[in-house]
Amino acid sequence: MQTLPRDATLVGRIWTPEVQGPSVVTLRDGVVWDITSCEAPLVRDICEMDDPAGYVRAAAGRRVAALDALLAAKVGDLSVPHLLAPCDLHAIKACGVTFAGSMVERVIEERAGGDPARAEEIRRRVGAAIGNSLRNIRPGSPEAMAAKAALQAEGLWSQYLEVGIGPDAEVFSKAQVLSAVGHGADIGLHPVSRWNNPEPEVVLAVSSKGRIVGATLGNDVNLRDVEGRSALLLAKAKDNNASCAIGPFLRLFDADFGLDDVRRAELTLRVEGPDGFVLDGTSSMSQISRDPADLVSQTIGRHHQYPDGLMLFLGTLFAPTQDRDEPGGGFTHKIGDKVIISAPGLGALCNSVNLSTQCPEWTFGIRALMANLARRGLL
Repeated sequence: MQTLPRDATLVGRIWTPEVQGPSVVTLRDGVVWDITSCEAPLVRDICEMDDPAGYVRAAAGRRVAALDALLAAKVGDLSVPHLLAPCDLHAIKACGVTFAGSMVERVIEERAGGDPARAEEIRRRVGAAIGNSLRNIRPGSPEAMAAKAALQAEGLWSQYLEVGIGPDAEVFSKAQVLSAVGHGADIGLHPVSRWNNPEPEVVLAVSSKGRIVGATLGNDVNLRDVEGRSALLLAKAKDNNASCAIGPFLRLFDADFGLDDVRRAELTLRVEGPDGFVLDGTSSMSQISRDPADLVSQTIGRHHQYPDGLMLFLGTLFAPTQDRDEPGGGFTHKIGDKVIISAPGLGALCNSVNLSTQCPEWTFGIRALMANLARRGLL
């Protein structure tokens, strides 16, 4: 895993075999410490504090294992400690079409109707008409509305352009509470999909008061053919068993790391296929069309509350067009692909691709969590 700064304030979750449930952990000098307590049995509780980073730095705990040993543990084996997604009761939300590059690709998906063979021709035609002319337009501005009118006159308007340059951001529910998988787990593709890809993103941790308290990495696995057939299939394209990965740890904001660092974050992605195929990509947060703080305010406020806070995917610049199998066929996953998403200061999130129907079933929900914490005397 890409080395995290020694002074980073990190919080995460692991599976603890002795209690057959999750524990809250932090990382100190390469060693993972269990800091679960009655005061903060959940990561959610830490995110709600006035000073989450200060609490984690001062929290007493017990040594679990060296980080390397934990990373090498088999995820899903309930007899050994292993990493979980670093969020628990948070709602898991995501923003789409927040980068000009991916916005154009979403228009192409829609025009292609989920057919990758048609995408290349449409990519050339739509790209010639739109290009990068929308990159520096502020969504909702008079300039954006003028561009909208011009595109409509050319018959090129799309629902994706509406959320890309219009006043309202696209915010959707990515996954259910507690359903995200963590570092080292399989990520799932719905078996109906034949055109899909990873989406490397920064994920913000937001308290119930709307305060941004930290950041981590996420893979907003996307079924391009399913969403491309109809925007009404977004839930089917996005929310499936193991289709959301978050981790490895949540880096809490403190004097050394904050929202400005997120705004400057450079994400890299690498896909290593069992067929020898390698795909490299990047996503630069400096090119985002909507500021992260604006995306948070459009998600939580007087119009919508989240009593246990939320995790918010910020979208991605990455939209792969590299051919994998045949010319014009574009990129799609194969079972067994290894996906590595990394960024300085946030580490690396690594997962392997499988079918959602072959990934371990999600069975540990809110009722199971509450019962487990109660048995441990933490509620």
